[in-house]
Amino acid sequence: MRNTRNASLASEISIWRSPIPYLFGELKAEICLERKKKRKEEKLLFWKSSMKKQLQLPGVDAKLQKIADSNMDEAPARRRAREAFKDIQLNIDHILFKTPCDGLNMKESYEVNSRGIEIFSKSWLPGASKPKAIVFFCHGYGDTCSFFFEGIARKMAVAGYGVFAMDYPGFGLSEGLHGYIPSFDSLVDDVIEHYSKIKENPEFHSLRTFIFGESMGGAVALKMHLKQPKAWDGAVLVAPMCKIADDMVPSKLVTHMLIAMANVFPKRKMVPQKDLAEAAFRDSKKKEQTKFNVIAYKDKPRLWTALEMLRTTQEIDERLEEVSLPILILHGEADTVTDPSISKALYEKAKSLDKTLKLYKDAYHSLLEGEPDELINQVFGDIISWLDDHSSQRT
Repeated sequence: MRNTRNASLASEISIWRSPIPYLFGELKAEICLERKKKRKEEKLLFWKSSMKKQLQLPGVDAKLQKIADSNMDEAPARRRAREAFKDIQLNIDHILFKTPCDGLNMKESYEVNSRGIEIFSKSWLPGASKPKAIVFFCHGYGDTCSFFFEGIARKMAVAGYGVFAMDYPGFGLSEGLHGYIPSFDSLVDDVIEHYSKIKENPEFHSLRTFIFGESMGGAVALKMHLKQPKAWDGAVLVAPMCKIADDMVPSKLVTHMLIAMANVFPKRKMVPQKDLAEAAFRDSKKKEQTKFNVIAYKDKPRLWTALEMLRTTQEIDERLEEVSLPILILHGEADTVTDPSISKALYEKAKSLDKTLKLYKDAYHSLLEGEPDELINQVFGDIISWLDDHSSQRT
């Protein structure tokens, strides 16, 4: 019996030492499955064209629909789509877009960073007074700072805050292959570089600076803090991706296969994933409105991207005790995308003496975009109240 167990253990170890040969059969099967899927999609092309009217976005003509259906892998296509849909997006019936923005100073820009990547960024500043503080936004996976966050930023600027946001390389309007993260650390360094330049503006030297991260942006914000422990005056973390919820992670067997395949096909879109909008938005009307975020990455995660996100969450989970800045953590108790229990662990383990945890009963992942209006207002009020309490100017 013992010899059998030892042989089994030796076999398992040898598999881990050489995973690619072991998984070659599974990889070949996956490729064949992809080819069959492609042929099936080609056969359905005629049917799809006949059903075109049913697939169109409400109020969108054929020309705009064609733009929305175009390949968004590269930035020029995403920029064309955003420009075509910008006015439509700002006029959808969502509470975030009902805040008057008269008097706000809003600016969009593109800037090539030190790695030669053109980064899209935007700012929202109060027009009639000096900002109470400066808030730097880190968006979630697949997202952009030019859709729902446009409404969030306007509300924050009306409340007296200067807000700056950017799209990561490969996301939104910034350059890079759509949805591809070759290195999470490099992504974080890009964000630090961009926001550090803004902080150097003499107009902001007397103001406190805060990081505001949603979902994967929460992981970005925490990594920024861990790289620069003294650089920020606090962080607002909305459903932070400290750990991906178990229901959203593939099985262990599939995960092992994906890790092996990521070394061969890093950019391939193959990671199994549930419908994020379905899982993240509780309000059905707001869930439908996510379709208008035409430049969001909505395909299966790319293999290397998924691997980088998994590694990042594992690292953060192991370093929760190192978090030392003032933090406000907000999480829906019914969130099945990022694990609310890890937000509780962050609150308990962080060595910061100034930490607040807000949990919202029955709420899903997208607290500021996908909940009923009453809860969105409550969450936003909690954020502004915390910022107000922490925004006295430096002496």
